[in-house]
Amino acid sequence: MAERSTAAVDVADNSGDEPLAAKADEATADGVAKAQEPADKNKDDADGERQGAESPIATPELHSGHKLARRYRLEECVTRLDGFSSWRAVDEKLRRAVGVHLLPADHPRARSVLAAARSSALLGDPRFVQVLDAVEENDLVYVVHEWLPDATELTALLAAGPLEAHEAYQLVSQISQAMAAAHREGLAHLRLTPSAILRTSSGQYRIRGLAVNAALRGITSDRPQRTDTEAIGALLYAALTQRWPYERDAYGLSGLPKGVGLIAPDQVRAGIHRGLSELAMRALVNDGATASRQEPPCTTPDELAKAVAAMPRIRPPEPAFTAPPEYQRTTYQQGTYGRPGPHPGTPVTQNIAAAPPRPLQSRTGRALKWGVAALLITALGLGSWQLADTLLERNKDFGDTKTSQPNDDEASRKKPDPKPLRISGATVFAPNGSGIEPEDVPNATDGETSTAWITGQYRGFANFGNLPQRKDGSGIIVDLGSVKDVSGIDIDMYRSGQTVEVLAAGEDASAPSAVSDFPQQMTELEPVADKLEATLDKPVRTRYILIHITALPTDGSPSAFRGGISEIRISG
Repeated sequence: MAERSTAAVDVADNSGDEPLAAKADEATADGVAKAQEPADKNKDDADGERQGAESPIATPELHSGHKLARRYRLEECVTRLDGFSSWRAVDEKLRRAVGVHLLPADHPRARSVLAAARSSALLGDPRFVQVLDAVEENDLVYVVHEWLPDATELTALLAAGPLEAHEAYQLVSQISQAMAAAHREGLAHLRLTPSAILRTSSGQYRIRGLAVNAALRGITSDRPQRTDTEAIGALLYAALTQRWPYERDAYGLSGLPKGVGLIAPDQVRAGIHRGLSELAMRALVNDGATASRQEPPCTTPDELAKAVAAMPRIRPPEPAFTAPPEYQRTTYQQGTYGRPGPHPGTPVTQNIAAAPPRPLQSRTGRALKWGVAALLITALGLGSWQLADTLLERNKDFGDTKTSQPNDDEASRKKPDPKPLRISGATVFAPNGSGIEPEDVPNATDGETSTAWITGQYRGFANFGNLPQRKDGSGIIVDLGSVKDVSGIDIDMYRSGQTVEVLAAGEDASAPSAVSDFPQQMTELEPVADKLEATLDKPVRTRYILIHITALPTDGSPSAFRGGISEIRISG
């Protein structure tokens, strides 16, 4: 059995007075597991309790190759703890990697895990790692979630050193906005640790284990918003200083010196951005204001997100270019290429080549020179005469005309040909419900019109089955990687008759997920044929573009509806 167990010390502050700690054998529950700290079974854990003080709950005896629901094949165990296990698995139906949490149906936390997973799945926010399935079957309860093999844990990023100011700003901005949205839907995380934060290749931060990680470990809180806010403050503190803001070492990071208390990040390491340092303290010190500016504390993720938005925007650093090496003359340019060197002891002599004869010294050459000179003189005379005549005509027209004529040079200039823009990522748009065919999204940006992102078949209603959680429709959010000038779109639709519009997010948008996050309208909302093309009169500056579908065409019968997108091309 291929098994990889990792140990970690999980430190969080639930009450604002004393940091909470999980058991020393506790491990990351999903995603790519990273070893944090070796656990010593003969020593006390972080809470002062000895391992084995409670009777262990039997973990289901499963092995690599076992299949769940004849679909999910278990590949590698990444966590086995307290009666549950977490696995990397393969969805053989959709041919993709997934993560699976497993626990017995009679486990005391089985019901709460199922409820947490189903609530998290209904959120449908792309800033969170999505729950794909939550099932009780054959005396087992299992939760299936996304697996992001190309993402990197914040734990690994911090192991390489503290983050620069712009990256730390993006971290706290994206995480606080995502958790504010989750709390508005009544969902809390309660276990926001560096191993729960993933950074994708496009620079987007995603949170895994919303509600589920805490339910698996039986973690609760009387003040969930305050708990998550302080956890975000601890993540920002660690990103700025590469230190954990408590006395205990955790997640591969050294804690603060004992006895000094909580000190501001800019007092731990020189050169830290002052605004981010104060923001971390406002999130961590929930019982009072920071000592530097007496700003009010941030006790909810929404307050923290507003505080981040009120800061002056931190721009990314300028790219560093290395100076080119000094120019070196080659042996060919120095005139020695292909020539054998002198033998040792042989005096070096310099061969002086005879000067070539001057060209055109014959009678024919002299005649040719005079002929060319005569032609040049004639051409210059004709050109001067035509130029003078043109100037006289213009002066005459100017004197006869009292009104000035418009200059058509600007109108006659051709606009530069649009250039295709690279699409760095795409996600399914499903703001009020679970994901709608998210696994097929890459088919719409792979450069092949033979593949497509296709919706499911809905019966009775063209607006996605008239489901209330999908009242805002669906579609695809395209990520250009950075803010660019967009001047044209070219979209191949999977089927004609879909009601579609194209919207763009603002320049400052970060991971938009709702229709209101895309205020710039690029095309009208109307039924379209097989292709949707548009050239904008004025370029739109944006990073995120939404191809928004609100109604579907029929799918072979009057009561069945289906749509989709075959290929998306953006130009600028």
